Amino acid sequence: MAITAGMVKELREITGAGMMDCKKALNETNGNMDEAVEYLRKNGQAKAEKKASRIAAEGLCKVLVENDKVAAVVEVNSETDFVAKNEEFQNFVTAVAEQALATDAADIDAFLAEAWKADTTKTVNEALVEKIAFIGEKLSIRRFEKVVAENGCVVSYTHGGGKIGVIVEADTDVVNDAVKEALANLAMQIAALNPKYVSTDEVSEEYKAHEREILTAQIANDPKMAGKPEKVITGAVEGRLAKELKEVCLLEQVYVKAEDGKQTVKQYVESVAKANGANLSVKKFVRFETGEGIEKKVDDFAAEVAAQAGL
Repeated sequence: MAITAGMVKELREITGAGMMDCKKALNETNGNMDEAVEYLRKNGQAKAEKKASRIAAEGLCKVLVENDKVAAVVEVNSETDFVAKNEEFQNFVTAVAEQALATDAADIDAFLAEAWKADTTKTVNEALVEKIAFIGEKLSIRRFEKVVAENGCVVSYTHGGGKIGVIVEADTDVVNDAVKEALANLAMQIAALNPKYVSTDEVSEEYKAHEREILTAQIANDPKMAGKPEKVITGAVEGRLAKELKEVCLLEQVYVKAEDGKQTVKQYVESVAKANGANLSVKKFVRFETGEGIEKKVDDFAAEVAAQAGL
C-alpha cells in the first residue's frame, strides 16, 4: 500500500524514531502500524552501533525520593530535544531512575551491567539498546547518584521540566513540613546558583592554593596595585579568595529569598532549626544538569551547502 506522510508522522509520534526509519519500517511492513513498531524494535543492535559515534547532549534529569530517606538522580541523554519531550523517552528515564533508587552499584559500568528491574531477563544496557532501536536516536545513561539519609532526610527539586535535578541531604532530628520546605528552598537555590561545595570546610587546600596563585598573578598585572607592600597584596589576595568562596560554597551564599538581602544560607538554616527546635545541618547536595560538560555539535548549514557545492 502507499505510505503517506501522515502515516510516517503517526509512527514517529508513537515511537520517537527518525523520519526515514519510520518510512522504511512502514514500507517493510506494508503500512501495518503495529508491525512497523515491532520492526523498529527488532532492529535495535544495528541501530545502536550506527549511532554510537553521535553526540547525545539533550535529554532529561530525573529525581525520585522514597520515604524522605532515599533519593536517586539520573541523567539520560538523547540527540535531540524533540526526543526528550517524547513520552516513550520520558517513561524510560523514569524507569532508569527507579533502577537507581534500588541499585547497590558503585559506578555507571556496574549499573549498566545489573539486571533491569522492569525485566530481569535483560541487563540495564540491553534495555537501553532496545530503547535506542525503538526511538531511533543515540541514547545514553550518562550518570546516576543515590543518596541515603542515615540521620535525617532528603528532599529534591527538578527545574525546567528535567533540565536540572537536585538532591539535598540533611542531618536533622526533626523532619516536618517546615524543615522539608526549607530544604526544598535550598534545592532551588542550588539549581539556580550552582555552588560547588556545602561549606568552606569542604574546599581543599590544593584548590585554595591554585586560586591564590591565579589571584596573585591578576593583582601583579593590576596597575592600581603596582608598588604596593607585600602585606597589602597578600590581604587583597585573601580578600578576593574569601569573596570567591562565598560564591561557590552554599552556606556562605546570600540566601536568595532573604528579606534583607543579606542573610546567608547558613543563617537561614540556623533560623529554621531554632524555629522548629531541631538540630539541623546540610550534609550534602547533588546537582545534575542535562548535557553539562558535553560538547554539543553545532551545524553550520551554510558551510555544509558550500562544501557540497565545491565553493
